[in-house]
Amino acid sequence: MVKLKINQKEYSVDASPDMPLLWAIRDVVGLTGTKFGCGMAQCGACTVHLDGEAVRSCVTLVSRAVGKEIVTIEGLSADPDNYLQKAWMELDVPQCGYCQSGQIMSAAVLLRENPNPTDEDIDSAMSGNICRCGTYPRIRKAIHLAAKMQREGGNGK
Repeated sequence: MVKLKINQKEYSVDASPDMPLLWAIRDVVGLTGTKFGCGMAQCGACTVHLDGEAVRSCVTLVSRAVGKEIVTIEGLSADPDNYLQKAWMELDVPQCGYCQSGQIMSAAVLLRENPNPTDEDIDSAMSGNICRCGTYPRIRKAIHLAAKMQREGGNGK
């Protein structure tokens, strides 16, 4: 048994220390918002925050997460002022939606580190997240809108 703190809640998890964090989150804890995409840290669908850093949970071992703060899309969604998710919904960003939790988790770190990103900043920060539907222009637009909402403390319009 290992103890994991996920979304500000402690879990005793029956998982091997070398289990990928993704499977502990999804299969053991039951938080299914984080998606499996490739299993090789290439697509970003499994992105979570580990002590505030965006990591690919499909290759991050449970042992690395012990004693750290893990935030999944469910934890990010609990924030009523989550401008990213508001912008995502306002601009109807998802097409199939499969990659969107990873996209939002990566974008959250970007906006925390750079509250006024350029297109180039966004493209660079989001380059590790693949959207098979090609919603990249809407993703970029939503990140700009979320940044504006965050700066203005409102709806960004």
